[in-house]
Amino acid sequence: MLIIIIELLVVLLALYLGSKYGSLALGAIAGLGLAILVFDHGLKPGTPPTDVIYIIVAAVTCAGILQASGGMDWMIQIVERLLRKHPSRITILSALSTFFLTIVCGTGHVMYTLMPVITDVAIKKGIRPERPLALASVSSMLAIVCSPISAAVVAFATISALNGFNISILQIISVTIPACLCGIIVAASWSYQRGLDLDKDPEFQEKLKDPVQYAFIYGKTETTLNKTIDKKAKWSVYIFLAAILLIVLLSVFHHILPAYDTVVAIDGAKPVLLSTGKTVTPENLAAAGIIMPGVTQKIPVTIHMYLVIQIILISTAALIIMICGAKPKTAVANNVWQSGMVAVVAIYGIAWLANTFFGAHMTEVEMLLDEMVENYPWAIALVFFFFSVLINSQAAVIVALLPVAYKLGIPGWILLGALPCVYGYFFIPNYPSDIATVNIDRTGTTKIGKYVLNHSFMIPGLICVSVSTVVAYLISSVFF
Repeated sequence: MLIIIIELLVVLLALYLGSKYGSLALGAIAGLGLAILVFDHGLKPGTPPTDVIYIIVAAVTCAGILQASGGMDWMIQIVERLLRKHPSRITILSALSTFFLTIVCGTGHVMYTLMPVITDVAIKKGIRPERPLALASVSSMLAIVCSPISAAVVAFATISALNGFNISILQIISVTIPACLCGIIVAASWSYQRGLDLDKDPEFQEKLKDPVQYAFIYGKTETTLNKTIDKKAKWSVYIFLAAILLIVLLSVFHHILPAYDTVVAIDGAKPVLLSTGKTVTPENLAAAGIIMPGVTQKIPVTIHMYLVIQIILISTAALIIMICGAKPKTAVANNVWQSGMVAVVAIYGIAWLANTFFGAHMTEVEMLLDEMVENYPWAIALVFFFFSVLINSQAAVIVALLPVAYKLGIPGWILLGALPCVYGYFFIPNYPSDIATVNIDRTGTTKIGKYVLNHSFMIPGLICVSVSTVVAYLISSVFF
């Protein structure tokens, strides 16, 4: 047991250090932890989460090309017009805007262009920018579990299917979208009253006495409306939205997808002793394409949805390049593609590390958590949240922990209800979206407190995640 505790500490230390250094360090330091477990402790290496990584690469490539085409600028302009038309409702409208932008694009990093606009509208209206900005940042990341093209949602559907809980992408988001909207609405109701209005805030009024600060806060207007959007940029959005709709429809009507003859293991087949003296499992024979009577058989198997998503997204990127003139070099230089590639490295290292540890000690983990799983299966939500605080990636949490949860015997509908809890990295404000939001607020009302945890995102984040999880749990318990 002491060895297991030491190895667990290696995993947690790698996650902590990766979170501390941020960016590519998340995956790199996880790889260092993996090396210690494999070469020093002799654990068998787990399997890298290649399927999820490929989906992220496809989604990020498509979203990056959309950004390069100017399509995202057009969507941001539409949102800005809405916010400027209803400035008094900036708190709820900004949260809903970043929420739905993330759902459409599959990444929360599209919020960066909109945040300066939210700040400007709030200042012009005399509203404390902390109110809309903090909630908008939280909403943009919470929406990851609501996007049909996000790696987190696709990973949940894929891993669930492999563990006997067959659920489509449309079914997942039909639970998470209304649940997360409830969380956002409750958090917005609280946010409307947080802090003092700018004209009553003594700290802010003192800052205005400095002419330089006054000019910095009120002397410029942040807007995207001065950008010229051509027809090709608009067409790129139409193509992108059509691809998302196609993915959702095919996840529901998957029976129309092509099927291919595939060798699979027969249920109940026993391991086979080969003439070489080696014993192999039916699964190994099936993976090698070997047919043995009573052990494996050839049957038509429908193409997996994670492959369909990759094909559609990569094809969509190609269409936007050819039809709308998007420049691939521009896409690579933009923040959406770069942040997505950082996520790929993080998931690669973190999920591989977790898979190695849990794969080696699954029996001990089952014995340790047996009572909790039997009496309090919903407590898996707390585990998701804790690991998300350390990992800073929702998809990585799902890939690392969801297979473990299924092996522990936790029902799929409970795991679906706990899905909003894979967003917990607002807890420690070191994520790029939170840091960027603090820097964008010219008034200084959005901030990280003296004690780190007393920051602007804490309460909106806790409200959003807790309410969303409760509602998702109730919806999932009724329908699944």
